[in-house]
This record gives sequence, C-alpha cells and structure tokens, in this order.
Amino acid sequence: MSKKTTEAIFKLIELLAIEKEEDQRQYIEQFEKCSITERKKNGLTWYPVVVVSEELGPADNLIIEVERTTDHEQAHQFSSGKIVELFSNTAYGGSGGVQGTIRQVVKNRVRIALNADELPDWSGGGKLGLNLMFDENSYREMLIALQKVMQADGNRLAELRETLYGNRVCEFDKRDESIVVTSLNRKQNEALQLIDSAKDVAIVHGPPGTGKTTTLVQAIRHTLMKEKQVLVCSPSNTAVDLLTEKLAREGINVLRLGNPARVSDEVINNTLDVKVTSHESYQELKDYRKKAEEYFALAKKYKRNFGASEREQRNLLYTEARNILKEASMLEDYIFAEQFDHAQVIACTPVVSSSRQIRDKIFSTVFIDEAAQALEPMSWIPVTRAKRVIFAGDHQQLPPTVKSKKAGDGGLRFTLFERCIAAQKNASVMLNVQYRMHETIMGFSNGKFYEGKLTADDTVKDNLLSFDEEETLLHRPFDFIDTAGCGFTEEQNPESLSMSNPEEGQLLFKYLRMLLGQYDVRAGMHPALQVGIISPYKQQVELLAQILESDELLKQSPHKIAVKTIDGFQGQERDVICISLVRSNDTGEIGFLSDYRRLNVALTRAKRKLVVFGDSATLSRNSFYKDFLEYAENCGAYKSAWEFLYSE
Repeated sequence: MSKKTTEAIFKLIELLAIEKEEDQRQYIEQFEKCSITERKKNGLTWYPVVVVSEELGPADNLIIEVERTTDHEQAHQFSSGKIVELFSNTAYGGSGGVQGTIRQVVKNRVRIALNADELPDWSGGGKLGLNLMFDENSYREMLIALQKVMQADGNRLAELRETLYGNRVCEFDKRDESIVVTSLNRKQNEALQLIDSAKDVAIVHGPPGTGKTTTLVQAIRHTLMKEKQVLVCSPSNTAVDLLTEKLAREGINVLRLGNPARVSDEVINNTLDVKVTSHESYQELKDYRKKAEEYFALAKKYKRNFGASEREQRNLLYTEARNILKEASMLEDYIFAEQFDHAQVIACTPVVSSSRQIRDKIFSTVFIDEAAQALEPMSWIPVTRAKRVIFAGDHQQLPPTVKSKKAGDGGLRFTLFERCIAAQKNASVMLNVQYRMHETIMGFSNGKFYEGKLTADDTVKDNLLSFDEEETLLHRPFDFIDTAGCGFTEEQNPESLSMSNPEEGQLLFKYLRMLLGQYDVRAGMHPALQVGIISPYKQQVELLAQILESDELLKQSPHKIAVKTIDGFQGQERDVICISLVRSNDTGEIGFLSDYRRLNVALTRAKRKLVVFGDSATLSRNSFYKDFLEYAENCGAYKSAWEFLYSE
C-alpha cells in the first residue's frame, strides 16, 4: 500500500472520530432541549407505548415487544441493531430508563433485547416510552471497515483498495456488445455491457430522470444469470425499497434486511420478518416460544421472600425456559439460514450488511446505489465483502450528510464514488437521456452540472400543463418569480437558526391557487396534479406546511400537494414543483443556498412546471445564481412578483 493511500485512510479514521464527536454532541443537545412531542416529530421517540409480550432470551436477558398506541403514521428512525431506552413518564429524569437493542421493527411494534433480566418496578406505573439512543453501531462498523481496508494485504480487498484509490488499473473482460435489452436506450445498454465486463469496478453515473434504477435492475438481473446471489446496498432506505420493489416485479427472490421506509406489498413481503412467518417451521418456533413464556410466567410468580425449596423450583423453571429458548434459537437460526441461502438478492443499507447472518459472507458482486450519498467509510462496509463492486449514483446531487464542519472541510464529504470516478476514467458510463422533464426545466442543470450532455426524450421534451398559449401559467414550463423590491424579509429562528420568509410563502400559495385555478377549468379532460413545494430551510418548510393546512380551498382540491425539504424529494418527481429560496437581505448572504448540488436536486424534480421564488437583488451577488437568473431571463421565465401580488 502506498504512503499516500495509507495517509488517506488514516485521515479518514481521524475525520470519522471528529464527526462522531460532533454527532454525539448534537444528539445530547437535541435531547436536552427538545420536548417529548418534538422528539416524536423528529422520529427519535415513541410515546406512549405498551409492552405486549415479554420472554427470557437465551442469554438470560429479557426480550420484550412494545407497541406505540398513537401516531401510527409518524415516520421514525427506529431500525434493527439500534440502541433504545425504555422509560416511564413517572421515572423520567429520576432513576432513568433501561436500555436494550432493537431486534426487529414491524410496523408499529418493536422487539427489544433489554440489558436486564426483568422489567423495572416503575414499568407498572405511568406511561411508557421509547427513546432512540445515539447510534454507536454505525460508527463502529465504519471504523472496523476502514481497519480491514488498512490491514488488507495480498488478498482481494487489497486489490480493490488499490483499484479504487487509483494505484491499480481496473480490468475488464472483452465487452460483449450482443448484450442488449430492448427496453433500454443506447447508453443504458452501454452501462449494462460495462458492468458485465468489469472484473473490479464499474460506475453508472445517473443524472436526474435518466433511468438509473431501471438500468441497475437489468444489470442485477443479468448478473444473476451467472451468479447465485448478489448484495445490493444503498445508504437510503427509500432507494433500497425501490430496488426491492422493482427486482421483485422481475420475479427475483429478494431478501430485504433492515427497516423498510415504504409499505408496498413487494417490499413488506420480501422482508426477513414476513419470510420467516411464512416458513413451514414457524408454527413450531411459535410453540417453543409460547412454552418458554409459560415457564417464565410460572417462575415470576415466586416473589422475593421465599424459602429454599421455592427458590430451587424457581431456578428449575428458569432453567427449563432457557433450554426451550435455546431450542427456539437454533430453529430460528435454521429458518434464517434457509432464507439467506435461497435469496438471489440481499438488499439492505451498508451498516445492515454487517449483520451477523452475512458478516462473513463474500459476494462475487456488490451493487451500491446512491453511492454518492454515502460517506466513504460507509461505502467500505459492503466493499469489504465484495470480489467486485458496481457503483451507481450522481455526485452532482445530494452529498452525504456530514454534521461536523471540520470533518466536512477536511474531506469527509468526498465519497468513494467520487474518488473512483476520478481515478478510473474508463470504468464509468453517464446516462444521457432523461425521461422526466421538459427540456427548458432541464436546461440550467444540464449546462451547469452535466456539461450539456443531457437530452430530453421526445416523450417529455415538450411536455406542458397546457398547449393553449392563452393559459399563460400552464403554457410556460418555467417561471422565476422575483420578489426584489417587494419588502419581503427573511427571518431567523433564534433556537434552530433556520430561516423563513413568510411573505414569500404567502406569495407562493397565491401563485399556486392561480395556477391550479386555470388547470381546474380543464379538469374534465385532465387528471389531478401531483404538486411538490420545496424549500432548503426547515423553518420555511414548517411555515409552508402551516399555510397549506389552513387553506381549505387547497385542502379540498383533488390535487396531491406535498411540502418537504430538498432531501425529502430526492429521487422523486412531481408534475409541478414550487421552490421557495427564502433569502432576502441587503448583504447578499445566501448561507445554505450555496450548496449548489442541493439546488440541482430541487430544480430537477418537476416534469411539466417549475416555479422558483426568490429575491434577485440578494441572489445575483452570487455568480451561480446570477447565471441562473440570466437563464430565466433568456428563456422568458423571469416574472416580477408584482404581477401576482394584487391580481385576483
């Protein structure tokens, strides 16, 4: 291993430690400042919950299943392997809770292995809740992966390390140009052929709307003609779910590990939990557990003040319960092993790929989707289990989340995807036909991020809400609504430091009502629209959501309207996208807007209509936004907010 590579990996280990420290600091601060209600909203707490079952585990620890009794649709961050704390509202802030590890999450139930052999006395009084604790596991697995990469010598991992760091030229078999899928375009088939011929690594660069997932599914399907099983990972649970859905529809046996974000039948039916419950030996497993619970319940009837014979009887009952649970554990391992053995695709996040069932397994091919969103140490977790690796993603869209500015500036934002695409020029294919948006909507991002190489497919390039020129709002694919000179002011939340702009928010909804009013006149001929409202700032997103909630006209509209941050819309598309840029000040300060890759995501979600609201006086001091404003002017999209402020 070269000195440069050694230094780079040591640097990563150092940056990861800095990031962990900052992440932990923010976590502690969030818990100290936030109420239970706020933590529930952030997906960090379930409250109230009830214990629906308890049993003694093989290691003498108590395994409980809890269910949340309210907020069933609230998104959360609970998943297998994470540490949680069971607490009571009466004991909270006093004796504290009891911690454990999540074993399973199924809908609104969580199965937890507690770090105790019985529930504490306070669990019988007051309401119970679950807190998600700081995620040590992800950092531990990333560090282990980096250490493996560092220590690799004379093996396949060492070769992959040298290849991905550019110290070794990646190798290919002769490309088989007869591999053609008729449903794919020329570049997509080129990517398929590249993946087929790659001995070490291949990269599919998929700009917005270019069919990256479709291409990846066909590549996985083709790989399975030669290999029994592949590992498919993504740092995004949503991306893992999407691949699971599409692969299952191709008739491929997928095993989805971890905590799905989607609830479609294709995803849920392919989770380990559902596959286990449908196994022929599952009833036997249930019988074992039921019998163990009965012995456990009998043992619990003996109170603390009892004689020697009662103590002996209690110990015998516990021993019998443990023996039965050992039998159950062996049967469960057998059922698990069958599911893993029969699966053609194991789909999960990188951290879950280190779970004990597959920790020691080496895969001939590992696919990593949305690889440009994964920290380099995160990407190495599945790569340590690979003979060759296929990356897919777009380094011009959302970067990985880095909480420490010091770690980010030090290089932690630079991904393995970017490292490899720079080091191995002949190992990548960029998909260049997009099937989502009107060519005017595509135009700015195409020039700024993709060197003008993208083309809009004929099926979408002229796609509008209306071809009637008199229906002006519907006929134009792109509007920039300039709020300069309107007296709109940005506001900063003193606690979160996030920004909002109430007047801009009100203008956005006024414009949207006008646009939908024009469209609804023609609703007899056209279906309801899907509308996305985006802002880079969480404070503005909350404000926009409040305005929408109080707008009875829009709430009763047949159109589906969603309000999210940019991150919330990654990988999605809508007929209409409205973006609130928020910033309006005399100094030209744009803060978070300087993350241009995030703006690229926002600009490329719309299919037929893109509307951007912003203050040109503030934005134009930045060269990137100056170019954006010029683009809007050149394609006739520039409009003053005054045109809409007082119109009916």
